[in-house]
Amino acid sequence: MLNKAILIGNLGADPETRFTQDGTCVCNLRLATTEKFKNRAGEQVEKTEWHRVVLWGRLGEIANQYLKKGSRVYIEGKIETRKWQDRDGNDRYTTEIRATEMKMLGGQGGGSGGGNSFPTQGGAPQNTPQKSSDPFAESPDFGDVPADDDIPF
Repeated sequence: MLNKAILIGNLGADPETRFTQDGTCVCNLRLATTEKFKNRAGEQVEKTEWHRVVLWGRLGEIANQYLKKGSRVYIEGKIETRKWQDRDGNDRYTTEIRATEMKMLGGQGGGSGGGNSFPTQGGAPQNTPQKSSDPFAESPDFGDVPADDDIPF
């Protein structure tokens, strides 16, 4: 079985970071992915989807340090749904992407201007994605990322 999400989009707000009682960083991102297409009438249409992304540990610290509203980012991770209770005791559910890799893409949307990849495991940033122990975690090599106008979403 496979649970894998790959997103490229822009942050809709600055990262929101907190720390657990044991000092582990938890960073939440609001990521927008936009697709452009022509409808049946031939009119150009844009459709934006918003995604909740959570980054834990060192990956969250890096996101908090380098990302800001408008930053373009590549996120790889898995889809998780959490159950929680609101103040009235009602069950609520949140679906989010638990990131296992992040790559800052830069460009007009902001970001670092680089193309550094940050896997969930610690260590220095690399210019190419690192392999994880997950056999399905192979990351695509984007090489030179095209200008914003060349990306179809």
